[in-house]
Amino acid sequence: MLVYSIRRLLQSIPIIFIVLTLIFVVVRILPGDPAVAALGDYASKEAVDVLREKMGLNDPIWLQYLKFLGSLLRGDLGKSLITGYPVVRQVASVLPYTLQLTFSGIFIGYILGIPLGISASVHRNSFIDYFNRVFSLLGLSIPAFYLGVLLMLVFAIRLRLFPVVGGGDITNLRDNLAHLFLPALTLGLIMTAYITRMTRSCLLDVLRQDYVRTARSKGLVERIVLYKHALRNALIPIVTLGGLYAIVLIGSSVMVEIVFSRPGLGKLMVGAIKQRDYTTLQSVMVLYALIVVVVNLLTDLIYGLIDPRIKYH
Repeated sequence: MLVYSIRRLLQSIPIIFIVLTLIFVVVRILPGDPAVAALGDYASKEAVDVLREKMGLNDPIWLQYLKFLGSLLRGDLGKSLITGYPVVRQVASVLPYTLQLTFSGIFIGYILGIPLGISASVHRNSFIDYFNRVFSLLGLSIPAFYLGVLLMLVFAIRLRLFPVVGGGDITNLRDNLAHLFLPALTLGLIMTAYITRMTRSCLLDVLRQDYVRTARSKGLVERIVLYKHALRNALIPIVTLGGLYAIVLIGSSVMVEIVFSRPGLGKLMVGAIKQRDYTTLQSVMVLYALIVVVVNLLTDLIYGLIDPRIKYH
């Protein structure tokens, strides 16, 4: 397992390098001048030229790229063009909220989706199956921001069970969880729909296999056949879907953070786009890319835990 983990980690390095290169290029081709954005549209040409020189924008593109990589290796994300404060401080203050929201949504998706998918496959073409299929179809159809508004209206405004907006005090567990519940449930319910449908489909396919019929013919308890033999073999595509949808979930967290006025990388990125704060925008995009790479790496490692044969390929 250790060799497999190291190999997957090494394979992630060139992916990170390619992603960082794409981010560098995309930010450089965005319309507008960062120096003008920092000084304002009415700044003099002399002031703009001085700031461009100070920011290194007059350097050759290859030199800017090397400085960009060098700064990242040192953990230096630069300074905001708008506030002048180090970007790493802004990121450090909101990153925990985004990580909480993303991984809570993934956790809820698996915790609810797998049992619902199992019940739908075991009770095929029954009321339970039809209900789960309709529920998953609704989850696939409703946008994250709309579902967030609905949950806010019901649980926060009408029932007054949870706070309406904000992220809560990160040091106060109860307050933090109260503010986290509705945004995490928003993302989690949508992911639940994907996991439910995939679990049902994969499990129905596995239950038709010969080795499952053999296990039943030997007199094994149905629970053992279902969970030990069938479900474990069906988990590979389920985990694959979870890893892929986790990337979509990270993107959806941007809109959810805005709906619930919750601090996070998404809200920081939207603010940077509006204010043309290219330094902050570039840094947030780098962090999102790293989170996606880490999620994919964790997905590959989970493969090895589910099916030991994967370690040897």
